Order: sequence, then structure tokens, then C-alpha cells
Amino acid sequence: MDELPEGFSLPQSIESEPRKSASVMLSRVSGSRHEILMAHRISELPAFPELWSFPGGGVSRVDRKAAEQRPEWLTDYGSNRLQVFTLLREMVEEVGISPDGKGGFAEVGLETREMVCEDKSAWLEAVESGKLHTSGFRCQVITERTTPPQSPARFHNLFFHVDMGDSGAEPTFPPFRSEFDEFRWWLPEDLISSWERNELHLPPPIVTLMRDIVEKIADSGDLISACKILASNPPSGPHRFEYGPGVECVLIPTETLPPATHTNCFILGERGGQRAVIDPAISENEGFLELSSKVDEIKADGSEIVCTIFTHKHRDHLGDLEMISKLYQAPVWASSETLAEVSSNEPFRELREGDSFELGGPNGISEWKVLETPGHCPGQICLVGDPGIVSADNCTMVGTILVPSGDGDMGDYIDGLERLRKLQPHTLFPGHGPLIPNPERILTDYINHRRERHSRVLEAVRSGNDSISKIAEYAYSDTPEAHPSLAQDQTLSHLKSLVKSGRLLHSNGLYKPL
Repeated sequence: MDELPEGFSLPQSIESEPRKSASVMLSRVSGSRHEILMAHRISELPAFPELWSFPGGGVSRVDRKAAEQRPEWLTDYGSNRLQVFTLLREMVEEVGISPDGKGGFAEVGLETREMVCEDKSAWLEAVESGKLHTSGFRCQVITERTTPPQSPARFHNLFFHVDMGDSGAEPTFPPFRSEFDEFRWWLPEDLISSWERNELHLPPPIVTLMRDIVEKIADSGDLISACKILASNPPSGPHRFEYGPGVECVLIPTETLPPATHTNCFILGERGGQRAVIDPAISENEGFLELSSKVDEIKADGSEIVCTIFTHKHRDHLGDLEMISKLYQAPVWASSETLAEVSSNEPFRELREGDSFELGGPNGISEWKVLETPGHCPGQICLVGDPGIVSADNCTMVGTILVPSGDGDMGDYIDGLERLRKLQPHTLFPGHGPLIPNPERILTDYINHRRERHSRVLEAVRSGNDSISKIAEYAYSDTPEAHPSLAQDQTLSHLKSLVKSGRLLHSNGLYKPL
């Protein structure tokens, strides 16, 4: 891990075990068609903010207890029975809708809903007392997915379809804090079309599910029939991760900075058109197999891989080009600093600020421009397109970003973050972790954090601290859990930037204010 101080090592990241969970796609009759309910997650959420998603959640101890205490309930669902308990409780909490006991649905009364939101165990009590119902409830699993390992919170999730028919029940916000700030009914084809126009964000599993549903509606004629087809053999296992229109992600296992366990390899361009492979960081067999599967899929689509692009020279982003050449051959594009670290017989192209390239596809041409952000690493580049920015190691939703004191530049790093924010991208596609659907908020948080640390380092020197160890101790006094070696290395990065800008003097290993 090139970002770490020399001689420093961190324990290997461990992938978290997925928890059982359930999500519900509620549908209703709308004229001669069917709409589905989507909920917009608020920007402040630490996980999956700003995404349109389905109501649902993880299986809780309360759900397990309810399933054990009432073995006679929901017996038709076999091994999925526990998740159905979760589904019914989450419907009450998150959207205020519950079965009415007569085969239909009703809006949950305020008093009952407050009880369930305050204490999950109240759901069982409400059903036992007749305030809520499970009888007559019908649902079907239409797909199942497991959260990929680059997310800190992982779930083995069952997606259920619940046909509300023409019940007329409408979703409402809970009486207390909600994960959502908007509910909206959508035609599935309108939802995926809006996503393709970069008008909203969807989690990758819902993108592929919507594609499946729209395809099955075209074949069968309506949503209910489409869901029955999916329920007969629910799609599971590996799926395409579409982070944005024309932006797919392949997770490559790498030795990277914890808690990340993988590097995001992005595939740009439309299926059936020209494709660019970004940061195929394979170095061993598992990564080779992951990329091999994607390359086989690309070739089967009739696509052409026109280039391999590396965003920067750190080892968790550079792939073994000899291994890559066994899968496909394409010119290597990167900055001069990165190309100096690459050994390849393939043709190469040096990328600079302002360069651009086009990828042709069945629906037209997509253009991507090169933006230099060298603070994290000399020669690091980002790629700017309509779907968003392939942002390399500038920020992440998982963990932190280090600016190495050896060859990083804290001033350039902060400037780079500000340049990214100024572009107001729809999405950030980072080098590690999930997509970033709220770039302005995340970039602002990063900028404010680094500026504040910059000020604390300057204040430390002005307060009489002159050695790196003393300055770091002062500057990181608000973060006692920070590892001393990392704190000192990041402090040194700040100090070098402050010396460069003329705010500090460095002499004989000591720092003094000017």
C-alpha cells in the first residue's frame, strides 16, 4: 500500500458477513397498467444516501422472536418465512401500510404505528391484538442479492413483490425520524429511463431488477405477469454492477487501505459499443477470474475494448499487464508519471489535463475528459463524463484517503477536491467503495475536514510545538484513536504544504511560524 509510511503495515481487511434482510416492491393498479412504489433516501444517511430504493431492512432479533413464538403464521413461505416477518414489520414502520386481513391493504393508524416505531416488538403485539393482520397476505420473491464486499454493511437481501391491486392505501412518513424524504409511484420503464438520463440514482441491484421487469413486461404484457415469471426462478448470484449509465464496476481484490478490500475497476461505454477499462488492478488468480468473466461478457456483447486506463501509479490500481494481455489487448493510457511505472509491450498514450476521448455505442457517443488531481499521488487523473466523475483516490464513502508525505501534496489535494466540487457532478465513481450519489456533500465534508486539520497543524506550530511528533500530538488531539505513525505522516503532509505556501519555516528538522 503505497500511501502508508515506510515500514508501516495495517492488518488485512476482513469482508463483513452479510445479514439477512428483505425489501418490498409494492405495486398498485394505475389505469390499465401497474406502478411501483419507490422511496428516496435522505442525503445525510451514512449508507446508500440519495438513492431511490424499496422499503425494507435487516432481520432483527424481534423478527426472529416473532417467528419462533408464532410458528402457525406465514407457513407457506418455507425458508423465506423469517424475511416475510421482517417485510411486514418494515412496511408498518417505513410506509405505514399493512394487510387488512381481508386480502387487501390499509393505512396503519397513527397510535399503532407510533408503538411499532418506538419498539419493534410492538408489531407482534399489534397483530395478536387484532390491530394489525397477517392473514390473507401474499408476496413473492422476485430476486435475491448479496451486497458486494466493498460495502461495510452487507446484506443477503430478498426482494419481494407485493401486489396491492386497487386498495388505495398511500405511503406516509413515520411519526419520528425517517430514512426517506419522498415517496413516488413509478412505471418501471419510466424509472429506468430517468436513471439512464442521469435524473436520479438507483442501487445497482434495482437497476438490473428494473431491466429484468421491463423485459418481462414486454414479453408478458403486464407487471403482475412479469413478476410471476421472475418468481418462478428468482435471479440470484453475480449480477452486473451498473453504477451509472455506461459505467459498470468490477470488484478486484487488492491489498488496499482498510476497511476497503477491493479496487473498483470501471468499464465505460455502452454494451455493444466501444469500451474503456479503468484500473484493472489484477495481480492474482481471483482478480484474474473476475476480470476474465467481465471480458467474456464484453466480447459476447459485440463490444470492442479500445484502451486500458490507469488513474494513478499506486499498486492497488495498477494491474499486471502480462495477465491482462491474456484476456484482451488494448493500448495503455495514463499520465506520464503512471506510464513510468508500467511495463508493457502494448502501445501507450500519455494523458494530460484537458485531453478527451469518445466511446461510440448503439445509442450514440459518450465523451470523457481528463482532469488532473495530483494531490494524493503525482500524475493521478480523473475522468469526467455526463454520468459523473471517475474520481480515483480523492474521496470514498468507506474509510479515508491518505495524502502520503513522501510524494503527495496536501495543497494540491485540497485544490483537487475543490475542482471536483465546482464541476457539480451527478455521481462520483471512486477507486474504492460504493458509488457516491451526493458528491457535493461528501466533497464539502472532505474539504472542511482537511482545511480544519491544516489550521490545527498551523496552530500547533504557532503554539510553540516545533517537532513533527509534538505537532502531530497537538493537531490530532481531537482524534485519539488515530495511529501515531499515520497521524505524523499526515501532519508532515500538511507541514510541507504550509512551508510551500510560505506560512511556515522549516530548518534543521524543526518548524517555526513566519
